[in-house]
Amino acid sequence: MQYGICNLSIVPLRLEPKDTSEMVSQVLYGDHFKVLEKRKKWSKIRLAFDKYEGWIDNKQYLEITEEQYKGFDLQDMCISGDLVEFVNIEDNQLMPIPLGSSLIALDFLNHQYEGHKIQQKQPKEHLVETAFMYLNAPYLWGGKTTFGIDCSGFTQMVYKLNGYQLLRDASQQATQGEPLSFIEESEPGDLAFFDNEEGNIIHVGIMMKDNYIIHAHGKVRVDRIDHTGIYNAEKRTHTHNLRVIKRII
Repeated sequence: MQYGICNLSIVPLRLEPKDTSEMVSQVLYGDHFKVLEKRKKWSKIRLAFDKYEGWIDNKQYLEITEEQYKGFDLQDMCISGDLVEFVNIEDNQLMPIPLGSSLIALDFLNHQYEGHKIQQKQPKEHLVETAFMYLNAPYLWGGKTTFGIDCSGFTQMVYKLNGYQLLRDASQQATQGEPLSFIEESEPGDLAFFDNEEGNIIHVGIMMKDNYIIHAHGKVRVDRIDHTGIYNAEKRTHTHNLRVIKRII
């Protein structure tokens, strides 16, 4: 088994080993992972944070040892807490890193960081405040940053910034936590899941107070939610069918 770490700001994680393949997620600065299969130009990896798998360009990561991988696993949480920050790399060059980047490998990478760090779990009521840092971020399939994010990437990153782990896809996140019987039982920070006509979970958002929800749909936005689902006041229609609300924390 081989291991690696992302030493660049944002790297696409692809469904297949080619540049034209669908981006299923993103690997952010400081993310470490197992290399499941290595080819001449591409590697299939499994991220340590959420066990998500995909293909990454061999030019866009550094190899590490198994000992280093396990050492990073044992590190306490330390992630960047500003919308955009910079690390100082060789020859005083600056490299931007996105909100929620892991800072556990700064010494290994010989990089310096002087921005805001998040190093402990935050109370549940902080989740919605964090979610608003992504407000108006454009929707991007597979995205995980303020410059483009999908619905489950949004919920995963908001929870990550508060010290909690969610799986990557909405359907995976729906397996976590405890279901609530009624929308009235929900608290700000709970997750609402939505399905399609086939009954498959296809969307997720973060509950707010007074029957509002913040979610990524075209952009990160705030809409009303009721027993039917998400109501878009601009379109005067329900856009998503509510399946279940779950309490993660």
